[in-house]
Amino acid sequence: MELSLIEWSDDALRLLAAAFVGALIGLDRELLGKPLGFRTLGVVAIASCALVVAVERYDLALAGDHENVGRAIQGLMAGIGFLGGGVILHTRRDHVKGLTTASLVWLTAALGVVCGLGAWAVAVIGVVLAMLIVKAGGPLERAIERRRAAQKNSEEP
Repeated sequence: MELSLIEWSDDALRLLAAAFVGALIGLDRELLGKPLGFRTLGVVAIASCALVVAVERYDLALAGDHENVGRAIQGLMAGIGFLGGGVILHTRRDHVKGLTTASLVWLTAALGVVCGLGAWAVAVIGVVLAMLIVKAGGPLERAIERRRAAQKNSEEP
C-alpha cells in the first residue's frame, strides 16, 4: 500500500500532536521531579498514536472496517496500566504516592490515541483540562490537607 503526500502529512501531523501533548504533560512531571517525565510520557503518547494510525490506515486498506482499531485501543489502554502501576508507592498506612503520575500515564496514552484518530478538539481540550487540574489540584489538595490537620488537632484534648 502506497501512501499519498496528503496521507503522509496527516500521519505526521497526528504523531507530532501526540508528541506535543505527551511532552507537555511530561515536562510538568519532569519539573516537579516525578518518576515519569518528558521522555517517558512523550514516548507513551507517540506509541499510542502510532498504533492507532497504523491499525486504522492498514486495517481499512485490508479489511475496510474499524473493528480492529477498537481492539487495538482497548488492548493499549488496558496494558498501559502496568506502566502507571509501576510508579505507585504505598509509603505509610494512610499515604499513597504516585497516583497522579500513574493517571497521567493513562491520560497521555489516551491523548495519543485521540491524536491518532485525528480528534483535534478532544486532544486540545483534554490536555488543557488535564494541565489545569494538575496545576490547580496540588495547591488545592495541600490546602484541604492543612485544614483537615488543623481540624484534627483542634478536636484532640
